[in-house]
Amino acid sequence: MTALRDAFGKALLELGSKNKDIVVLDADLGSSTKTEYFAKEFPERFFQCGVAEQNMVGIAAGLAASGKIPFVASFAVFITKRALDQVSISVAYSDLNVKLVGAYTGLFNGRTGATHMAVDDISITRAIPGMVVLDPADALETRQAVFAAAEYEGPVYIRETRDEWPDIFNDDYRFKIGKGKIVRGGKDLTLIGCGVMTSEAVKAAEMLQTKGIDARVVNMSSIKPIDEELIVSCAEETKAIVTCENHNIHGGLGSAVSEVLVQRSCVPVRMVGIKDTFNECGTNPELLEKYEMDAPTIVKQAQSLLENI
Repeated sequence: MTALRDAFGKALLELGSKNKDIVVLDADLGSSTKTEYFAKEFPERFFQCGVAEQNMVGIAAGLAASGKIPFVASFAVFITKRALDQVSISVAYSDLNVKLVGAYTGLFNGRTGATHMAVDDISITRAIPGMVVLDPADALETRQAVFAAAEYEGPVYIRETRDEWPDIFNDDYRFKIGKGKIVRGGKDLTLIGCGVMTSEAVKAAEMLQTKGIDARVVNMSSIKPIDEELIVSCAEETKAIVTCENHNIHGGLGSAVSEVLVQRSCVPVRMVGIKDTFNECGTNPELLEKYEMDAPTIVKQAQSLLENI
């Protein structure tokens, strides 16, 4: 296992060595976001903006307008709230080629405090016209998402978590913006995860198998654009869906999936995620259990859903 923030930092370093138009902006958090790897190798293309996130996004917009490909990194709560006006107007409204990286997303921020938990960043960025929103599941997908974002022409928001999480994919995997991936087959219902919650969905599917329930698992790391065809096919083939996300259930993955289903293939849906509440600090396992987002909770929700069909 590799910490996703390390995977991001190393991917950025690799990308920088291949493309001289890549520039990186940081808000005094290089050791946390791991942009420090890029800074040490390419100091002339690294801009330390200090604790001034709004200004940082504005500078990135200017660099993008000049032909550069800026990656802007900070804690997700600062990128998506403190600098939201600049993200919306300077970057998205202007359709500039800026890549925003929100670190320490959801509950899992290494005890940096409840005020640093980005539990609504997906809903914020997903509502911005033209913004691509990505939530990679593991280190390998994080690397590929960084490269895909650099190749994509337009604004992108990438979620990044702090710690190590189980590997989901092998070297044969190829990430594509707008596409999900079935990581485990099943016919009784579908568990759709994003980000680090995909690994919890896999654990839940293994537990459900011992109870005679055959659960399909889908990784939906591209939340916008979302893979509508895959969602519809899962709905038609398994007849029920449970979404799993490290985010408020209002406006996140569960909402995005439900928006597709209500228009194209209505089936019962349950959402596992943060239930419209502010959060406390703790270890990752403690938080998963307290906020009912761990594999046993996913199992309970799946069983309850199937019982009521």
